[in-house]
Amino acid sequence: MAKSFLTEIKQHFGSGNYEGDEHGGASGTSGQGLPTGTPGNFMFATGIECSYPTIEHGKVRRDLLEECGHYKHWKKDLQLVQDMGLKVLRYGLPYYSIHKGPGEYDWDFADKVMAEIQRLEITPILDLMHFGVPDWLGNFQNPELPVHFAEYCGAVAERYPWVRYYTPINEIYVTAKLSAKDGIWNEQLRSDEAFVTAIKHMVAASIMGNQQIAKHRPDCVIVQSESAEYTHELRTERTPHIQLENKLRFLALDLLYAHHPDGEVFSYLRKNGLTQEEYDWFMAGEPPGYQIMGNDYYGRNERMILPDGEVLVASDVMGWFNITHDYYLRYRKPVMHTETNVFDANEAPTWLWKQWVNILQMRKAGVPVLGFTWYSLIDQVDWNRGLEVKEGTVNACGLFDMDRNPRPVAAAYRKLLQEYGQIAIIPHGELFEQTTRPATLKVEI
Repeated sequence: MAKSFLTEIKQHFGSGNYEGDEHGGASGTSGQGLPTGTPGNFMFATGIECSYPTIEHGKVRRDLLEECGHYKHWKKDLQLVQDMGLKVLRYGLPYYSIHKGPGEYDWDFADKVMAEIQRLEITPILDLMHFGVPDWLGNFQNPELPVHFAEYCGAVAERYPWVRYYTPINEIYVTAKLSAKDGIWNEQLRSDEAFVTAIKHMVAASIMGNQQIAKHRPDCVIVQSESAEYTHELRTERTPHIQLENKLRFLALDLLYAHHPDGEVFSYLRKNGLTQEEYDWFMAGEPPGYQIMGNDYYGRNERMILPDGEVLVASDVMGWFNITHDYYLRYRKPVMHTETNVFDANEAPTWLWKQWVNILQMRKAGVPVLGFTWYSLIDQVDWNRGLEVKEGTVNACGLFDMDRNPRPVAAAYRKLLQEYGQIAIIPHGELFEQTTRPATLKVEI
């Protein structure tokens, strides 16, 4: 039997009542209570692409911060964020190069860039793991990952106590699928057992990391960025494995938010290595802090499978609103549109406005929406191939190109900000605030 991540947690933190205390499971909090009414508190954001998986069986490390020129132009990039009038930035520190070993860190680059972010008064949503781990940790099959990642999260929160917003692990489902089921990144495995192992190790790492962050920032806001996925099967008789895939898209969030999956998924988990003890640990309660469900939506997240098996991109058949609303009804968390773009620079302004219509629909439905993100600030590289092959193809999806010149979508985003920049998270949410002395009393919902 494979070694359990729970064994590593117990050995490192002590056994205790690990199913419900700070050393295991989650804190059992509701994850609700964000203030809603302050004018202008809707979080218009962009992000800096920071993926760093390995390919070619660990021989090649993709580092998009380097490939997109951010290490060279980081000051310019941060200035562009401010010049755009954006107050919020999804920003990923390069975990693989910062965490040198247990208790060992190289903060040189991080300190410089974080100081500049603070100086410019940009609010970072700090991304602590983005598709990869340090070489010394191996990959997502390592049961020691939750322990070491939790230590890293605590070290980051201690070093930058002014940061409140975090994404501990970006797109857990996508990371596990591409690394352990599709065989493209990192461990490059192709099995259901490897997929479940990667999922459980990352969710456990996220929970443990969240707990360490909360020790330094009890009021932390955790924006869990996950892809809004759906596959339409256009056949009169459905294929069981495709229908199962449409259930597994919820798996990372089910474990993270202590939401019991249905019997088919539970059977799948048990069959592929999740023990009853591990399952009970995940179901003990939610992580601490305020939990925000971030949903990333690209047209390619939504697919159609034709009767002959051909797969087509199904952009906006359901769209961000309908898919994310399904997630919302499942978890009842405030939401944020945490990533979107298109690769055609001429189509990008229209896509931006279409995504904004989805935000307005969600607000009209009464769902609290924290923010919206055009991802990313600068063009990306090789995402047309999912980073699988290092070709150097520039994807024209940024607000700015590689030379830091604005693309048409930058002007569209400025126009959107001019019109909507002062909205609150909840429409008319200012009604929930009363001025008192010496501070403002916020009624939390």
